Amino acid sequence: LAMLNQTEVSEFILLGLTDVQGLQRFFFISFLLLYSTSLLGNGAIVAMVISEPRLHTPMYFFLGNLSCLDIFFSTVTVPKMLTGLLFGHQPISLRGCLAQLHFFHFLGSTEVLLLAIMAYDRYVAICNPLRYTLVMSPRTCLLLAVASWSIGFVHAMMHSVMTSQLRFCGHNHIHHFCCDIKPLLNLACSSTSLNMTLLNVVTTSIALGPFTLIVLSYLYIISFVFQKVRSKEGRWKLFSTCASHLTIVALLYIPVLFNYTPPSSGGFPKRDVQVSLMYSAITPALNPLVYTLRNQEVRSALKKALGRKL
Repeated sequence: LAMLNQTEVSEFILLGLTDVQGLQRFFFISFLLLYSTSLLGNGAIVAMVISEPRLHTPMYFFLGNLSCLDIFFSTVTVPKMLTGLLFGHQPISLRGCLAQLHFFHFLGSTEVLLLAIMAYDRYVAICNPLRYTLVMSPRTCLLLAVASWSIGFVHAMMHSVMTSQLRFCGHNHIHHFCCDIKPLLNLACSSTSLNMTLLNVVTTSIALGPFTLIVLSYLYIISFVFQKVRSKEGRWKLFSTCASHLTIVALLYIPVLFNYTPPSSGGFPKRDVQVSLMYSAITPALNPLVYTLRNQEVRSALKKALGRKL
């Protein structure tokens, strides 16, 4: 399928996860289950946060945003990947590819920013409880959420515009289940140094900036708890309110830092695919589980909602 050097490529072939048939079936069933879990779990959290007045607090407002993001984020890549596992290599048009790349980075970077805001929210709740309602007023929460969605959108826009300027000729096979930046840059015939700089500078700052904020928030929380809270139970209670958020930060950040922090070169396509799988299919399915299993308020709201339905 390699085309002549002169011709422009108008579509790509996504090679997906594997060519081994037995594995394809196994992956299809596994990822279909994960995707369904992600849709149902995150959908339930969004519905609960909207319908349950007790959950109308900053923490749950951001959690609702996060669940919304997870639904969209897994939908950007997983359905296409599932069709690939069922029917073999998937063609995708250049436009479709750019759209997928845009939404993948838009939702991904928004999620990273939201996690930083949630860490700040925990910091204010624990270290400044008396000023909490003042600092995290509904207006502030809304502004912070809008800011994270907007920054995510602009960041993705930079990538999709820059990638759309590239020329593609010759090979059109993408060794991935979705259109991500690095696999596309490997196929370009024109210079990709600007794109690489954007990836190394801007995307790395979008990943590391919020990460630094999260680490700082937790350092403050830990030192506050050890200085001010004398009882073991009190400490334990405060730490357990942060446990769900920390788990999700770890699930998202470990693979993201692996994939997008420099030096970004062509590198290891196989590893990139496995890491992308982690945060586009597995993490969104685990988020609602982490929050519902660890969280008393969410559990009781869920029971109440189910009780109403039954």
